[in-house]
Amino acid sequence: MDLPENRMWTPEEVAYFLDVPVKTLYQWKWLGEGPPVKKVGRHLRYDPVKLRAWFAAGDEAA
Repeated sequence: MDLPENRMWTPEEVAYFLDVPVKTLYQWKWLGEGPPVKKVGRHLRYDPVKLRAWFAAGDEAA
């Protein structure tokens, strides 16, 4: 999957990038964990730049 960098990502795209189930993203949101996410209407959207920074910060913590 070629992920676009010029727009917000859907949960499906983020799940592909992180190699986790979409359900996990919704659970993280409900628990207040996981990558930064915005609600656009009733839809969740992720900023690819912030997502990559969150992912990299997790790498440094390990």
